[in-house]
Amino acid sequence: MAKLTVRDINAKGKRVFMRVDFNVPLEEKDGAMVVTDVTRIKETLPTIQLLIQQGAKLILASHLGRPKGKDPTASLKPVAAKLQEMLGKPVAFVEDCIGPEVEKAVSKMKEGDVLVLENTRFYKEEEANDPEFSKKLAAFADIYVNDAFGSAHRAHASTEGVARVIAARGGLCVAGLLMERELKFLGDELENPQKPFVVILGGAKVSDKINVIDRLLDKADALLIGGAMVYTFRLSMGHKTGKSLVEPDKTDVAKKALEKAKQKNVKFLLPVDDVIAKPVPTDKLDKKGKPVVEYQDVKVNSSLDCPDDYAGLDIGPETIKQYSKVIAGAKTILWNGPMGLFEVKQFAAGTNAIAKAVADATQQKGAKSIIGGGDSVKALNKAGLADKVTFVSTGGGASLEFLEGKVLPGVAVLMDKPSGCCCCGCK
Repeated sequence: MAKLTVRDINAKGKRVFMRVDFNVPLEEKDGAMVVTDVTRIKETLPTIQLLIQQGAKLILASHLGRPKGKDPTASLKPVAAKLQEMLGKPVAFVEDCIGPEVEKAVSKMKEGDVLVLENTRFYKEEEANDPEFSKKLAAFADIYVNDAFGSAHRAHASTEGVARVIAARGGLCVAGLLMERELKFLGDELENPQKPFVVILGGAKVSDKINVIDRLLDKADALLIGGAMVYTFRLSMGHKTGKSLVEPDKTDVAKKALEKAKQKNVKFLLPVDDVIAKPVPTDKLDKKGKPVVEYQDVKVNSSLDCPDDYAGLDIGPETIKQYSKVIAGAKTILWNGPMGLFEVKQFAAGTNAIAKAVADATQQKGAKSIIGGGDSVKALNKAGLADKVTFVSTGGGASLEFLEGKVLPGVAVLMDKPSGCCCCGCK
């Protein structure tokens, strides 16, 4: 059922606790932390601006990273400064998310004011969805708005607990405009997609996507598989996978997916060629302290068997042609996951080609294209094609769980839009 949104309420003079996803990348420059990608802030601006126009007293809450306690490098202060710049109006910041400092800051707010709270994950009670912590977060709010789809799959205090507290005392709990769009495209649009419906799935593990594959096999006309999970499917078919990333314990799951596709008469396409290379660990360490891998002897492999010393790292040119042809004939496209190790230039061709094929089908053929968050979005942005598709989801894990058919706690807690006359207190 459709959820109530900020369009359905009158927030004038009300204190609105709005959960946003300001989990943005920060980088130290000249001794200060600065935002390096404003995409997530930009996506929430329509909801923020609407509530400002309504005359709400807007209190914004978000997590940032995975801090262990109060970590100054994970403060939302630079995010508040960037939001102020993007809104073109003052944005206040308080160095806590609960307690007397917040109470004082909220008491000074006038209609149309915006206040950003400190990182909710500075308190371990946030991820524990602690009821007392939820009460403290909700203490100074009349209305709850969730515009953080990317965090809606987590039952945390700011994504679920606060809403329950506000609802229990008669307050409204509604979706923001971004949340509304996510639910529309990942839910309504894919419930009865216009045919042919083509699903493109990439990424590392079959185990991450198998529930999505199983559910979408009931609706899709074609599934195009890329990424490292290709090699678990190949292993299940008896092929050699060399040093490619595989999940040997998931071959039965892969076989079942192939069998279901056959039963449902769904085209289940695996690469007919791939780009392979010899992975060689070096003495260099990455940010996580792991050895940096270099790749030698990069070449196209037209055999379905991967040589022992090689790993498959991208789809090959013939596969690109086949996949692009199927995409060109689609009316609805869902893409989630890269076709290979696209972060490394040598193995980005497949993902870039698929991004172009999806954009071309959208712009030239009028297809409806939905990008299911995560690395697919990074790939589109890198290729400069994000504005050439129909919809780009802001949720990685949330998108996958929603596509699997799971109930997201941050969505379930929001109020359903009533049918017929409205008697819930909205406008």
